Amino acid sequence: MSEKQKKALKAAFPHTIPILTGFLFLGFAYGVYMHSAGLSVLYTFFMASLIFGGSLEILAVSFLISPFAPLETFFLAVMIQLRHLFYGIAMLDKFPKAGWKRFYLIFGMCDETFSINYSAEIPEDTDPEWFMFFVTLLNQSYWVIGSCIGTLLGNVLPFSTEGIDFVMTALFAVIFMDQFLKEKNHFSSFLGLSVSIISLLVFKEKNFILPAMLGITAILLLVRPKLEKQ
Repeated sequence: MSEKQKKALKAAFPHTIPILTGFLFLGFAYGVYMHSAGLSVLYTFFMASLIFGGSLEILAVSFLISPFAPLETFFLAVMIQLRHLFYGIAMLDKFPKAGWKRFYLIFGMCDETFSINYSAEIPEDTDPEWFMFFVTLLNQSYWVIGSCIGTLLGNVLPFSTEGIDFVMTALFAVIFMDQFLKEKNHFSSFLGLSVSIISLLVFKEKNFILPAMLGITAILLLVRPKLEKQ
């Protein structure tokens, strides 16, 4: 590993510590769920490594133990992960324009990794491409390791995982507050909150994310010239 890579890894790791805590817990719960469905640790390893889609991975368990339905699986996967389209648009100016790291950064961009790579203040002496690469790699590693441990232990350590998903909700609340305190203009933060609440009331909790993102994006595009002047 070169000196540039070591410096980027050292800068990236502290930003991923909260994700480490959340992903190990949630990954462990996911691994236990895989074990309860009768799937081996190999299934868990490859699903966590190749799908790496959070809620999609959990839904994929039911796909594996249900009758084969490729079209239904495809469209559900697209709808569940469609929010990544908006993440990708936001990262157009940050991701490298070419090279193998660009493809891995696109593949490994989960919600938590996007939050860090988009908002983190990267030290001036650190290569931003390697910084984002190690953030992505570390976060995926935490998820894969936690998931595999959960499957291997299975029912050896029985416990209730009820409410464990709140770990990531709390994590996003902390990230939001940290970003809010750094902002000079809170328009986008208040816009995101208000549009999300309205969308939640209109479309209910299972369907509000996509309309909320569309609404936020449309409004930000309309007011972008004014915001840029400010």
